Amino acid sequence: MANGLDFDIADGVARLRFNRPQVLNALDVPMADAFLDACRAIEADRSVRAVVLSGAGRAFMAGGDIASFHADLNDAPNAARRLIDPLHAGLAILASIDAPVLASVHGAVAGAGVSVALAADLAIAADDARFTLAYAKIGASCDGSASWSLPRIVGLRRAMQIALLADTFDAATALDWGIVNRVVPAAELTVATDALAQRLASGPTLAYGRIKRLLRTSFERDLVTQMAEEREAFAAGAGTRDFAEGVAAFVGKRPPRFEGR
Repeated sequence: MANGLDFDIADGVARLRFNRPQVLNALDVPMADAFLDACRAIEADRSVRAVVLSGAGRAFMAGGDIASFHADLNDAPNAARRLIDPLHAGLAILASIDAPVLASVHGAVAGAGVSVALAADLAIAADDARFTLAYAKIGASCDGSASWSLPRIVGLRRAMQIALLADTFDAATALDWGIVNRVVPAAELTVATDALAQRLASGPTLAYGRIKRLLRTSFERDLVTQMAEEREAFAAGAGTRDFAEGVAAFVGKRPPRFEGR
């Protein structure tokens, strides 16, 4: 907690909780560095089959720690790099691993908080969540991969609206726009998050990884090339223990018992 991040791995689920509740979990350099360290540990741990990102207190994350920039505005460009570099490196790791990443958001979801939620593979929100991609309000541009994720999720015109106007919108709107996959009552967020995390952790982890990579890189290829990538991914997956189990379970008319292998 000294670095603003709680991190643990149990039962195949890695949990990262932003924990600076006194500032609504605003991201500072120690937290960003701890986030990268945790992501590296997740990448190296083959037992991880799902990842959950959440926030302590009243918020998921209220963006970057603006006060840290105000302390020395002459050093702001360097301070920005010290903050953004580990955040970006950690998000790149989470995008590359097989394990699905689930953002569990509530309260204030602002600036980098929106970026992190967008970067996850899935997102579940409490009905009290309030979103704003607030960068323009301080004369800044996006970071945390928001400029990549947002237009892919909501389309270019709506992404422009969200980023340029920086208006606040509620969880129901986030659901309607595809920014989150599900909205639950705030009191049920933890239970709903744990249930979904366990469902993902008991799934075919290697197949999840191939699905993630195919979808995330699909905009880079034409149709024929993408279908060739699909063929090779399927063929590689057909050699896994999970595929053999999935086929056997289908034929045997029983639920599969995947091992992530």
